[in-house]
Amino acid sequence: MSATLIALLVLTGFIIVLLLKTAVIVPQKSEYIVERLGKYNNTLGAGFHILVPFLDRVAYRYTLKEEVFDIPSQTCITKDNVTVEVDGLIYLQIVDSKQSAYGINDYRMAASQLAQTTLRSCIGRIDLDKTFEERETINSQVVESIDQAAQAWGVKVLRYEVKDILPPESVKKAMEAQMTAEREKRAAIARSEGERQATINRAEGDRQDAILRSEGEKQKRINEAEGRAKEILIVAQATADGLSTIAKQLEMPGGQNAANLRVAEQYVMEFGKLAKSSNTMIIPGNIADLAGMVSSAMAAFQNVKKGTDAAKKEEYQFTTS
Repeated sequence: MSATLIALLVLTGFIIVLLLKTAVIVPQKSEYIVERLGKYNNTLGAGFHILVPFLDRVAYRYTLKEEVFDIPSQTCITKDNVTVEVDGLIYLQIVDSKQSAYGINDYRMAASQLAQTTLRSCIGRIDLDKTFEERETINSQVVESIDQAAQAWGVKVLRYEVKDILPPESVKKAMEAQMTAEREKRAAIARSEGERQATINRAEGDRQDAILRSEGEKQKRINEAEGRAKEILIVAQATADGLSTIAKQLEMPGGQNAANLRVAEQYVMEFGKLAKSSNTMIIPGNIADLAGMVSSAMAAFQNVKKGTDAAKKEEYQFTTS
């Protein structure tokens, strides 16, 4: 192998090594900070780049994707002097890689420490009972506090989430007892409301039942009274019609004799019934004078008839006058 070929191979290897050392491929959503002779030169975006050999070097590599890391659990004291353990998650994103490289040494540690400090301050301003209710408020306060400081670091704080709030065991037991008492209270109130409503419903039912019964009884009595009144009117009308018919028949030829015969028959029949139904009888002194008794009955009828005719005549005169 000639010296020329060896030199060519050495030169080729040197060029390859040089390219490997100076060629840079930046992934998507990433940025590299390039320094030339120890001083910031430029920021490389995604793609293929060639650096100046022996002068340029990649000093920092940053991803522009959203980052999330855990905030370690820490002890906080609430406004009512209760010690709680609180941890969380913080979400960050680099918006300026140059400021992230030269604005702060470690933006992650800085954000974590600032989040813990702000969290202790927020927890110290509220009572224990409200720490569970005010999570959104705590999160927004932590984000606002860190984001103001992180602007100089080229970092944007997207959000902060409280993971767990752990009170001491004694406080847990007290809270559980309080919750149990509150549930029992609500159950007792619900039962009493149910009983109250049931009592009202029963009373309303009894009232409606009494009203309906009284209405039914009232209607029943009205119906009975109307029935009795109609019965009396019908009987009176039938009696009046019967008496009118009898009076008309008596005025006809032979009517008087027929009435005498009818009265005599009724007298004999009733007297016979009296003899059958009783062992003791009071016999009239003139029992044999049947014709006289009939004449007396008819005379009484004539007197009643004359009185009725006189009354009708007076009523007619009063009406016409």
